[in-house]
Amino acid sequence: MAELFQFELVSPERQLLSAQVAEVVVPGTDGDFGVLKNHSPFMSTIRPGILKVRGENGAWDDYFVRGGFADVGSGGLSVLAEQAISVKEISREQLDQAIKDAEEDVADAKDDDTKQKAEMTLSQLKEVADALKAA
Repeated sequence: MAELFQFELVSPERQLLSAQVAEVVVPGTDGDFGVLKNHSPFMSTIRPGILKVRGENGAWDDYFVRGGFADVGSGGLSVLAEQAISVKEISREQLDQAIKDAEEDVADAKDDDTKQKAEMTLSQLKEVADALKAA
């Protein structure tokens, strides 16, 4: 049996999860990383993607997260996301709308920096759509 640690997943709207978990895989800006009990202190920004949580029963739950950061400390792991939603709650329509909005952001960008950020968001949303199709 894996050792458990405290995990908090919070978005501006609500706290999605506060539980003792066995493992969390976070979509970090520099790549996915896993957290187990007694992980060394660490902080990372997160990119849009699928955050995976393995509960004490061994089952995995997936959450789509966008923006924010993950903070691993002595008390466990906290993920503060700009947006977070259980994959079970994502509708294809919501994702299609987010992609459409991102495409409009790319088209409306006034400078290279803004356009580059919008293109990155669009690409990441498309990756999420592909990941959800594969899941």
